[in-house]
Amino acid sequence: MSGVKTVVDEAKKKKLWYVIHAYSGFENFVKQALHERIQRAGLEDRFGDILVPTEEVVELKAGQKRKSERKFFPGYVLVEMEMDEQTWHLVKSVPKVLGFIGGTSDKPAPITPTEADNILQRMQDSSEKPKPKVLFEAGEVVRVIDGPFADFNGVVEEVNYEKNRLRVAVLIFGRSTPVELQFDQVEKS
Repeated sequence: MSGVKTVVDEAKKKKLWYVIHAYSGFENFVKQALHERIQRAGLEDRFGDILVPTEEVVELKAGQKRKSERKFFPGYVLVEMEMDEQTWHLVKSVPKVLGFIGGTSDKPAPITPTEADNILQRMQDSSEKPKPKVLFEAGEVVRVIDGPFADFNGVVEEVNYEKNRLRVAVLIFGRSTPVELQFDQVEKS
């Protein structure tokens, strides 16, 4: 049985991750078209995963928390494949594909295993703990929309993404007062 595993491991080693540049907004179309063309050509053994790098984000709409997906590399699709003349032509012939990223136009270069692992890890982490859709930075001016300080403006002093909270310096009676608020209690000005 170990002989079969060795053959599978060898096939997996030949497949490397490549980045395809696609028309922005057509990443999922390209992914689906690639799957169909690979099946039609009978090249399933030469291709691995095809991914559109996305992460889960949480946003507040009408007081309700909603999860959605956001592409963190818009316009790019990752393909695990064995690069040869036939697979290169198959990918390049898909509508809405502009080409490969890295290397030369006729000899694309794969991304490193470390880069691929980082992207895959980011996708995994976001599904376990979604990020807020709106990101805040220290020094940024925000408007408080909920709670006792509603309608006050303030400056972000500290951001804690683990707890979805931030500390905002709000001017009350001419004095700067730090206030702890949740992300959903403020909006960017």
